[in-house]
Amino acid sequence: MPPLYLIQQGAKVRVQNRRLTVVREAGGDDPEETLVSLPLAHVDQVVIFGNIGLTTPAIDALLASQCEVIFLTQNGEYRGRLSGEITPHVPLRRAQYQRLASPAFTLKMACGFVAAKLNHQRVLLRRHNRELQDPLVEDAAAQLGEVIESLPRRARLSSLRGAEGAATAAYFGAFRRFFAPEWRFHDRSRRPPADPVNVLLSFGYTLMTQATAGAVSAVGLDPYAGFLHEVVYNRPALALDLLEEFRPVVDGIVLWVCRSGQLSPADFSPGPPERPVLLSESGQRRFLQAYEQRMEQTFTHPRRGQKLTLRQCLLEQARQIAACILNDDPHYEGMGFR
Repeated sequence: MPPLYLIQQGAKVRVQNRRLTVVREAGGDDPEETLVSLPLAHVDQVVIFGNIGLTTPAIDALLASQCEVIFLTQNGEYRGRLSGEITPHVPLRRAQYQRLASPAFTLKMACGFVAAKLNHQRVLLRRHNRELQDPLVEDAAAQLGEVIESLPRRARLSSLRGAEGAATAAYFGAFRRFFAPEWRFHDRSRRPPADPVNVLLSFGYTLMTQATAGAVSAVGLDPYAGFLHEVVYNRPALALDLLEEFRPVVDGIVLWVCRSGQLSPADFSPGPPERPVLLSESGQRRFLQAYEQRMEQTFTHPRRGQKLTLRQCLLEQARQIAACILNDDPHYEGMGFR
């Protein structure tokens, strides 16, 4: 089921009689107001933005029910998570660490993740260029195709990463052509996002990273031990590996909300130097609605041969990673979005 997103600043989360309740506490002449109340059994994950409190009984109940809590800043930057015991999949994790020590296995798996991402990016560019007919976009799509064809010949992880970086730069050079000038989107910028489109991209990637981290953890893998992304303390490298295939899903959501009028430049305001562009609370809500709508969209999964929601597809792709590891067969296949 979809996560419970909590945005209202100053709210407090309580659990009583197996019900999770979110309240705005009384202040001055204003009485306490219940914002959300639902059975705890209906909540799989809670995503908290900014200054929202959790009572100690709520923490205890959420841990006992294996309900994960994700903490983000008010602007959607990841801060941490509250979760219960790790999954007891020792053989799988032992195999994961053994495969990670094999340069050949690591390179092949990383190649699969990159190919899945670039294929999806190329499809997105060509789909949205059917009406625009921009030769620059078509050239970028062709460049992505050339890189995809070259991937099996990459003999080193550094070479693979370099090719992926060049292809992604070409992709965003074309992707920006789909936005009207008032969005001020010229290239991909991260720290900090320099324009409204980059704010939405970073926000969406953060949300999707939490979804991929949940998927790889659910099948018993260590989300911090990845193949394409370097293993660095406190970075979920494997979750980021899986994210690569689904980044263009976020790109599509951002394109959709900006071009459909669900969001406009008026939903953004200037901020401090460390966060120069801020998305309004109402804008956050509308983006989250669009994100969840897309996550509940169904796709025919090529390996399962049946229609699954995008959230279920994440889990299936995580299961494929686990199978590659257990079978010592590093042939990860992307879904091939169409």
